[in-house]
Amino acid sequence: MTTVAGKPALGSIAARLERLPHSRWHVKVRFLIGAVTFFEAFDQLLAASALPVLMKEWHLTTGQATLAVSSGSVGMLLGALAAGWMGDRIGRVRTVALGVAVTGLASLAVALAGGLESFSLFRFVQGLGIGGVVPVAATYINEIARSDKRGRFVLLYEMIFPAGLAAASLVAVWVVPNLGWRAMFVIGALPVVIAVLLPRHVAESPRWLLSRGRTEDAEREIARIEVEVARHTAAPLPAATADIPDETGQGRLRDLFRGRYLRRTAVLSGLWFVAYYLNHGISTWLPSLYTDRFGLDLTTALVYTLLSNITGVFGTFVAAMVIDRIGRRPALVAALSGATLFLGVLALAGAVSGGQVALFASCTTMCLYAVNAGLYLYSPELYPTSNRAKGAAFGGLWNRVGVIVGPIVVGAITASGGGLELVFAQLAVVAGIGAVIALCAVETKGKTLEQLNS
Repeated sequence: MTTVAGKPALGSIAARLERLPHSRWHVKVRFLIGAVTFFEAFDQLLAASALPVLMKEWHLTTGQATLAVSSGSVGMLLGALAAGWMGDRIGRVRTVALGVAVTGLASLAVALAGGLESFSLFRFVQGLGIGGVVPVAATYINEIARSDKRGRFVLLYEMIFPAGLAAASLVAVWVVPNLGWRAMFVIGALPVVIAVLLPRHVAESPRWLLSRGRTEDAEREIARIEVEVARHTAAPLPAATADIPDETGQGRLRDLFRGRYLRRTAVLSGLWFVAYYLNHGISTWLPSLYTDRFGLDLTTALVYTLLSNITGVFGTFVAAMVIDRIGRRPALVAALSGATLFLGVLALAGAVSGGQVALFASCTTMCLYAVNAGLYLYSPELYPTSNRAKGAAFGGLWNRVGVIVGPIVVGAITASGGGLELVFAQLAVVAGIGAVIALCAVETKGKTLEQLNS
């Protein structure tokens, strides 16, 4: 066992995690953290589901509608910054629980909003929680996964995010027309219960505990995990290997922009921006485009939006099945190239009907959701434990920038009288740029987190 000043080093904790066979403990943890991620995704799409009704009820202009949608995204941007620091400072689990509590309570406040100003304010607060939870939760899942199957393990967990988006669309199909948009935000407050239960049932990351010098706590948590896994598998645990190198890094923010991490951070930031610029540039406006441009009724518009989210779940599943075999870089390049193709077809074909847009937009989201999930796997792999949450959250910062800018650009094009061909053409160009950026990504498949950062 590797030691530092007589204490177990990170490599030994990593080796003990690496030897653990998949068990009901992994399923339990992935389910509990996944429930958090599900509702964060559900809450993220609430504004888009409510937007067609809000525009009529409050007589919103395109600019006001953009504010209603983008206020949550601004909160997510700031939330990602704060949560990255907190995740490395106070722990993964505590940060996730706090973010979930903020998300749920703010959702209740949104449900009581009396106008655009209060709606936007409370969506901003809700965004603080959503933006902080998702990257830190992904960091935690990465830290408990084995290197040889980390891609599948994390991406199957990440499927819960597009499932949450799909659930928001599915629930909205019935709830919004029958109970009103406020009922959607009441449902979005359910995660408050999870925030209370999470710290009691999910062990803190042993990797993080040891990186903070809390050796006894790390030993206690890893021993507790080992006992539970052994009980569930009803077999002795395999022997731990002793050749995993120790990590370098002191947990300073500036380390993300120095040495080999500068390239990683630059590529990751570009990919995050492109992925979410595309995703939200499309998804935020789809329900309104279906109703305003093609004259579809609200139910049909929401069903078409649901179709896009379902194909997104499928795209994430396909990525989970292949990413450990083909690698992170080829998977990202292929998915972004596919998005470029489908958006290009929409631009060239002229987007002449709601059904046509729904078909190719759904093919696009199939690719984009695979990219999004892949980035939640890829981001934590690129940084040492002491900086992992900050690194993942910094990528999350750029996805929030994309979330903000994408809908604004699409809204500006449509408000100025630009055709849908122009909307999809500029999205196709951005997707193509993303594919080129992905070619510069560092490959991480099959390596432990420590090997990638030693």
